[in-house]
Amino acid sequence: MKKREFLKAAAVLTSSAAILPSSLWALAKDGKLRTAHIGVGGMGAADLEAISSHESVVVTALCDVDSERLAAAQKLHPKAKAFSDYRIMLKEIGSMVDAVIVSTPDHTHAPASMMAMEMGKPVYCQKPLTHHVSEARAMQKLAKEKNLVTQMGIQVHSFYDYKLATLLIQSGIIGKVHTVRAWSPKNWGYDGAAPEGNDPVPSNLDWNLWLGTAPERLYKEGFYHPGNWRKVMDYGCGTLGDMGVHIFDTPYNALALDVPRTIKNSCRKPTGFGFPEKNLVTYEFPGTKYTAKTLKWVWYDGPDAPESHEDLKLPGEGKSSEKSVSSNDKDAKMEDKISLDAKIAGEGKLPDQGAMFIGEKGRLLLPHFMQLPKKIVDGKYVDISSEIAAVEKANNMGKPIRNYNSEGPKHYHQFVDACLGKGETTAPFSYASRLTETILLGVIAGRFPGKTLHWDSKKAKFSEEEANQFLDSKYRKF
Repeated sequence: MKKREFLKAAAVLTSSAAILPSSLWALAKDGKLRTAHIGVGGMGAADLEAISSHESVVVTALCDVDSERLAAAQKLHPKAKAFSDYRIMLKEIGSMVDAVIVSTPDHTHAPASMMAMEMGKPVYCQKPLTHHVSEARAMQKLAKEKNLVTQMGIQVHSFYDYKLATLLIQSGIIGKVHTVRAWSPKNWGYDGAAPEGNDPVPSNLDWNLWLGTAPERLYKEGFYHPGNWRKVMDYGCGTLGDMGVHIFDTPYNALALDVPRTIKNSCRKPTGFGFPEKNLVTYEFPGTKYTAKTLKWVWYDGPDAPESHEDLKLPGEGKSSEKSVSSNDKDAKMEDKISLDAKIAGEGKLPDQGAMFIGEKGRLLLPHFMQLPKKIVDGKYVDISSEIAAVEKANNMGKPIRNYNSEGPKHYHQFVDACLGKGETTAPFSYASRLTETILLGVIAGRFPGKTLHWDSKKAKFSEEEANQFLDSKYRKF
């Protein structure tokens, strides 16, 4: 089933719902924002908690294909109506809802979001924005056509240290950047064979609705719901699509990048079922005012990532050391900048996850997450407290707060406020679609190990015809 046909069918389902701009609904309802939540378990539960913590939000509808997760959410919001099928939910109470939150597995992000957007609803959608490149472009186009408030769920985008790093890079603290190296040792891949046979579907799970528009597949316990779908090509986007979105975000934003020209993934041969457990993806981007004429970007994931490289060597490396500073180090306060730098310098060990900018005037290390960026010149850490203070003052940043429980909701509240006409979102689909496209091109390159793929952004296709089949997929009727 083609996406156009899917959306046409969705339009029939939702034709009875009144369609008005969300701002009009908000004004008509005394500044309250009625929200519908598609997916309320796992990350969906966290999204629900964060959105509903805004004083102007009224949780109106809850939807999940898992009845146990749905029941748990409804206990917290007993006045909300509960559904297992988002299509039925939007048909029945679309006129009562101002905004929709999509927190499903990746393969359902676009189908659910597009249906809501066709109704004129603002959408907050978890990362990565879509499962396919074609969907990312379609969502960007529709959001623009309908002038909708949108936000992709990359919460750290709104965190202090990431905003600081963006401003420092753009201020020229290491000059024009020619290379970025980013990494995560997480393993959302699976190198084994597809499972054989099938298991009984749990009584709490509607397997047909969980599959949604994805290809038909027999249920097998431990492989899909609730947690391992990220590893499977039909439903997730691997480690690159999970942690890559978070860690790519700040360098991508700071350097004002568009989509890459070439992509190569060095990984094992494709199995047709799971993503590789280790990936080394090399991108080449056209230059921007913050970069050299071209920018090289290298991504490492999987066990023991990243591989050793001179660009990643830290002061003190090779000396005896204890384990690296935790990304949740509560002592990383503003007044402790220099002492924290000294502590890390004494260890000479990379953070578990992060990114390194390599520029004409040094390197900038950005740990993931809730740590200050660190400048390295000629193999030594450099005190940048004065540069940080200047950027903070010029941008009214205030003091950093390194508490995920208090900082996490900011990105969500930004979306709610924008829906109510108060400010704008910082990760709208106009931005999120390009970042997601970049990520997904690297995922596709994993199907052609060691081969450089050439991307034509204007035509939205590869020069290598065999790769174009993975830009899209047919939607299953369900």
